[in-house]
Amino acid sequence: MKDFVIPPKDWDMGTPLPKSDATVTLKVDGFDVTVPEGTSVMRAAMQAGIRIPKLCATDSVEAFGSCRLCLVEIEGRRGTPASCTTPVSQGMSVRTQSDRLHKLRKGVMELYISDHPLDCLTCSANGDCELQDMAGMVGLRDVRYTATDQPLATHHEARTQGRDENFRYIPKDDSNPYFTYDPAKCIVCSRCVRACEEVQGTFALTIEGRGFDSRVSFGGASDSVLSSDCVSCGACVQACPTATLQEKSVAEMGTPDRSVLTTCAYCGVGCSFKAELNGDKLVRMTPYKHGKANRGHSCVKGRFAYGYAEHPDRILNPMIRDKVSDPWREVSWDEAMQFTAARLTNIRETHGRKALGVITSSRCTNEETYLVQKLTRAVFMNNNTDTCARVCHSPTGYGLGQTFGTSAGTQDFDSVEDTDVVIVIGANPTDGHPVFASRLRKRLRQGATLIVIDPRRIDLLASPHMGASHHLPLRPGTNVAVVSAIAHVIMTEGLADEDFIRTRCDWDDYAQYAEFIRDPRHAPETTELLTGVPAQALREAARAFATGGNGAIYYGLGVTEHSQGSTTVMGIANLAMLTGNIGRKGVGVNPLRGQNNVQGSCDMGSFPHELPGYRHVKNPEVRAIFESAWGVQIDPEPGLRIPNMLDAAVEGTFKALYVQGEDILQSDPDTKHVAAGLAAMDCVIVHDLFLNETANYAHVFLPGSSFLEKEGTFTNAERRINRVREVMKPRNGYADWEITQMLANAMGAGWHYTHPAQIMEEIAATTPSFARVTYDLLEEMGSVQWPCNDATPEGTPLMHVDAFVRGKGRFIVTEYVPTDEKTGPRFPLLLTTGRILSQYNVGAQTRRTDNNVWHDQDLLEIHPHDAENRGIREGDWIRLASRSGETTLRATITDRVSPGVVYTTFHHPDTQANVVTTDFSDWATNCPEYKVTAVQISPSNGPSDWQEDYAAQAEQARRILPAAE
Repeated sequence: MKDFVIPPKDWDMGTPLPKSDATVTLKVDGFDVTVPEGTSVMRAAMQAGIRIPKLCATDSVEAFGSCRLCLVEIEGRRGTPASCTTPVSQGMSVRTQSDRLHKLRKGVMELYISDHPLDCLTCSANGDCELQDMAGMVGLRDVRYTATDQPLATHHEARTQGRDENFRYIPKDDSNPYFTYDPAKCIVCSRCVRACEEVQGTFALTIEGRGFDSRVSFGGASDSVLSSDCVSCGACVQACPTATLQEKSVAEMGTPDRSVLTTCAYCGVGCSFKAELNGDKLVRMTPYKHGKANRGHSCVKGRFAYGYAEHPDRILNPMIRDKVSDPWREVSWDEAMQFTAARLTNIRETHGRKALGVITSSRCTNEETYLVQKLTRAVFMNNNTDTCARVCHSPTGYGLGQTFGTSAGTQDFDSVEDTDVVIVIGANPTDGHPVFASRLRKRLRQGATLIVIDPRRIDLLASPHMGASHHLPLRPGTNVAVVSAIAHVIMTEGLADEDFIRTRCDWDDYAQYAEFIRDPRHAPETTELLTGVPAQALREAARAFATGGNGAIYYGLGVTEHSQGSTTVMGIANLAMLTGNIGRKGVGVNPLRGQNNVQGSCDMGSFPHELPGYRHVKNPEVRAIFESAWGVQIDPEPGLRIPNMLDAAVEGTFKALYVQGEDILQSDPDTKHVAAGLAAMDCVIVHDLFLNETANYAHVFLPGSSFLEKEGTFTNAERRINRVREVMKPRNGYADWEITQMLANAMGAGWHYTHPAQIMEEIAATTPSFARVTYDLLEEMGSVQWPCNDATPEGTPLMHVDAFVRGKGRFIVTEYVPTDEKTGPRFPLLLTTGRILSQYNVGAQTRRTDNNVWHDQDLLEIHPHDAENRGIREGDWIRLASRSGETTLRATITDRVSPGVVYTTFHHPDTQANVVTTDFSDWATNCPEYKVTAVQISPSNGPSDWQEDYAAQAEQARRILPAAE
């Protein structure tokens, strides 16, 4: 019996793992191997620990069979088939080694090497080059071909001698800020082309030319990598077996020699990465192939935009000042804590315990967030805690909690592979959640139907080779009317799944809802003038969703950031229940969370009315759990939300705020009101990496640690709890959880945590959905999805499989109520906002990277009709004004937006787009109505008076006294 050599976990197995429950047993070099049906011979051999040389094969893309290096012999078959494209069969007998195979492979490799520069010692891929490894594996020691027989070797010779007379010589392209393309080193294996097509779905690469003239092309003859359709996801770089596509960081810093597995700190997808290092210097971030959220893929932010962690703007020492008009003074950690504790204690004694509050971070770990909300409840002795989810996905928590009984999405990301019809409403996955978008695009190319409900034509609608699609370009603010119209069509045309409804849902609630939704006022023909969506298009989309098979709904901030955000979420839940699309693969209601740990920050009890695990503070049995664990009495009265804190500050009753890892002055609506609230406080503590906009009004600055310097966990949009591991020691001296503990102890708390694992133990002991979560379990399983408890010890990928968390699903009447924000003669246009691929949220991280090459300023998208009426041309400065304020930015003319609608991003603080947004908010959660602001635009000469005043104030507020000698 073979003593198996188990292949290392990170071995490239050559071809993807097939999805088959049936198995096949074959012999490879005399040893029995059992693999899933459909497995390639190459992968079967690899599984047995027998490596077959390869160049064109990799397990991230389908087999191609072009390099002919992986030849094998199969008993009973003629010739030497490629093992990557040959599927196994029962009883097959394979030989991977023989004199014949050795000679053939060596000859193939000799041809490859004859067409390749032999500068291995100085090549940036030296030590990390598959071509080099395969040459050694087949025993190639000499090349018989002369220089006259090898055109690209001649190119290389010309290059090394500074000549370019060879007409086929193509210079290295280093236009992309993160990687280079060197055609001379290309072996035309097509792996990069296939990765761009199959993994990313951009189709930016192709093979140009024939024979020795063939090469990878990034578009037209005049296109560089930067000017092409490439989105810099890094899939091509990762697939390349040579130095043809190479990270600039590797060329500059050398091949990494160790790695640490961690989790990305950008969007809510929660990609797993190997942080690869030389010593303590981070060389590159490589997407981890076993990451269950990203399956080995990445985007430009996660893959390349990590340089902010070492940016010179980063503050590494604590700073204090008595007044915000004073310059900052660097102090020791002890002095900073004494100063802060004294101020907070004085405020508590003078103005009462409810005059203090905190804002937790959706970028920090679960453990850090748990401690910040514990700080306000167990040290400040109130419930004044809130989080950025207030201004993004708080309606998700309310809406799904009311209908399904839990405040989170229902599926895992793998579920999209079984989807037949996808509704994407109020989301732009290619820009906001690009790795998920790539997986969705792949499913669309396989034939799934796409329905996009959005005022703007998002990039997903332009996916190459996509199946049928519907775009419903609704008028901003009419989400509820559109969702109700879809439900009306399903009900009145007899398309509802009555069996599911009777079995799984409350029938009395359904009967009331059915009577409501059947009313002719919800018919597409009735709502067409209101929503702007043609009735026929809406009917076709409704029929497609109800009858097309597995139907999944993915939504984003274009749903929640409305005055009826919670109503729309409940309407979406109604749609899923109405069609029976809950509780199995390929269906469900899936909020696309904006920040890396926004789900976790909600889970950890960051809302003022809920303790960890979404349990209301008014319930004595819930308070008793935490009172026993913490040794304090917990206030049964809900605390203040962020808008309430700011209002109370202006009124003079709220005096102190500790803000960890958020920039509310840039991210929250009605900037002038936020500034007024911050200015009215006696103590604002900002805990962050950089002097952000909120820090303009701060009295204490506590330098934070980046995700590369953290131990802990993040929870992504699919409820997946992923480990975050310390890649390097905190440059500021302390992890964020330690800083919060120091502040609590300076106020007399007596906390004694020594590692985040202890904090997770406390979370598990007090929070039912995390009851079985431990660091040991996460090390063993890689990640788990909550609820993870005695009933589901390995987590819960799919929610509501047999029953809803609340028992029976609850249908809720969703009456459309128009927003109070109205257009009119002064403000005839509607502004909506969103994100762009290369930048992230308020841009604090990505603006401090080379991602600025793609987006260095916020632009206002205007329809050609609206621009022509106002005399606005491409690139003009324009004034953007609303009832709340005004700003200026440059215009870009596009038909991606409808007439009457304008759109911008909010990544750059010099624009401060939120100075024009209003204080209107969701009726249930106070989530701001970012997506509907009545505005007017007009030509301008440059920055507004407010922008100039703001810039001057920011410059004054960021003065730092020189360090004492």
